[in-house]
Amino acid sequence: MQRAGATGGGRTYRGQIPVNWYAAVVLIVVVGLVSIVYSRSEYRRPNTAVAPTKGTTWYAGISFDICGKQEAALPAKSSTTGISTSGNGVIVISPTTAAQAGNHATLGRFVAGYKGLQISADALQYPGMARLANGDTCPSGTPDAGKKGSVVIESWPNVEAKTSTRVTGDPADFKIPQTSLIGVGFVPSGTKLQKSASVEVAVLQAAAAAESATTTTTAPGSTTTTTAPGSTTTAPGSTTPTTAGSTTTTAK
Repeated sequence: MQRAGATGGGRTYRGQIPVNWYAAVVLIVVVGLVSIVYSRSEYRRPNTAVAPTKGTTWYAGISFDICGKQEAALPAKSSTTGISTSGNGVIVISPTTAAQAGNHATLGRFVAGYKGLQISADALQYPGMARLANGDTCPSGTPDAGKKGSVVIESWPNVEAKTSTRVTGDPADFKIPQTSLIGVGFVPSGTKLQKSASVEVAVLQAAAAAESATTTTTAPGSTTTTTAPGSTTTAPGSTTPTTAGSTTTTAK
């Protein structure tokens, strides 16, 4: 008895509950249940990719107002960024990689692929023209010559929209909506950009042409008939012998 007491053994030691061991078991069970529930919820959740997805094509429009003068549409130019222009004010958004798709289809990506074009919250440079920064004076020869201007960017959510929304923050992060119109301007304070009618029409035509190219229209009630070699189709009321390769038609 003295030896057992001295070593801390005996019935008291053997009767202790292994709390740490049970706690570890409970923790393992809880983690396992949470993992199962999470896996099932992820399996049931629909896999919806953010548009525009890789391999699809969107169309939008862009126009430029420099000190009250509506500039010509940007010349057509291909791009490796997944966003290009066809030369009539139409922006073609056709991502070929995941890095170009979804929320990456931005105005900044378009600008990055067009040499000579610069659009930021502080400055605007139209290809072939001088760079204009906020507070600069509109150049001579423009309707707003002598007035101080700043960069303004407005967006119509679709070509039918009557009112636009001012794009705030960094315009490079602005995601280009499908069939939308973007107005970029360097104009005096308080100027409201106008939607370009020619660009609006060009976007509608591009979208319609793309839809027509991917749709096959078949006239109702039409059928396709395969005729054996040597046979002849005759008018109603006529008779045709069944001899292959020969035809005799008798009008009635």
